[in-house]
Amino acid sequence: MAALPAVLIEAFSGGPFGGNGAAVVALEAPMPDEWMQAVAASLRQSETAFLLESKQGWMLRWFTPVCEVPLCGHATLAALLALAHWRRLGPGDRTWLHSRSGPLEVELPASRPGWGTIVLPSGELQPEPAAAGLTDLLLDRLGFGPEGCWSSALGYWVVLLPREAPLASMEGLAPALEGPLRQGLVLMQGLDPSAGGPQIGGEPADYQLRFFAPGLGIPEDPVTGSAHALVAPWWQRHLGRPLVRGWQCSDRPGGMVCEAVSSAMIRLTGSGHLLWDGTLRTASAGWPAAPQRGGARDGAPWTERWTVWRTATRLPCSTASAATPS
Repeated sequence: MAALPAVLIEAFSGGPFGGNGAAVVALEAPMPDEWMQAVAASLRQSETAFLLESKQGWMLRWFTPVCEVPLCGHATLAALLALAHWRRLGPGDRTWLHSRSGPLEVELPASRPGWGTIVLPSGELQPEPAAAGLTDLLLDRLGFGPEGCWSSALGYWVVLLPREAPLASMEGLAPALEGPLRQGLVLMQGLDPSAGGPQIGGEPADYQLRFFAPGLGIPEDPVTGSAHALVAPWWQRHLGRPLVRGWQCSDRPGGMVCEAVSSAMIRLTGSGHLLWDGTLRTASAGWPAAPQRGGARDGAPWTERWTVWRTATRLPCSTASAATPS
């Protein structure tokens, strides 16, 4: 029975019981996709990250309780902070985590213990008419309709709401979402920095959002790095500055600093809290044997499998209905 280092980190949170929890498991050798999926389903976090060291550096994959996903912001931050906790990285260190969305630059700021910086791909927002039924749903739940609506290559839909809409107190939308909205719906609104609202690193937030993705097995995600990476460029253009602070007003709130790196990349900086630290013990019976350290894991076929997105091997999130996170 293998004993693998594992932690649970509440990402984008300054203390316990906030932000977005992600389990992080350090593997000693490649494990089958089915094994990683079973671990994620058992841990029942919105994401479980698996790290594996190779000659190319650290490899990273992410699994929800029902499927693998090509990108996850909060679990990337959790993976970075886990490497710091295991003393594989130290203050001021910068490296790249190799994923199926490409190499992701990460750094531990020397001046801010407990914080981490990750660079994620962003994406263009394509203006769209509001999806069928969405305006009526928002009017019913909030008393306000959308001021703008966009689609994205990530599959997320984004809706801009007026500042007056009671977004933070709105009941969850997951059961009412249909069609493509189930794969990811971002509701966002601007904030008045002088109104005494949420703060990130001692500075007021510029905007807030909520994110619903029942089609990914996530009725509502507490704090979603990929969603902020997607919408931050819009807020940067709207506010006329390269750095903005985003807040997520879920029942486990948290936030991050979002800074433009290039037209396609966003640097997210946030803190995290280590909730538990232990070992993962799983019996090997019934699973294919994994290559041992120093063996075939350093070969090209293994690294390609961990860094190239293969739709054919992915459990379709859109059809999954069980094992939603608690």
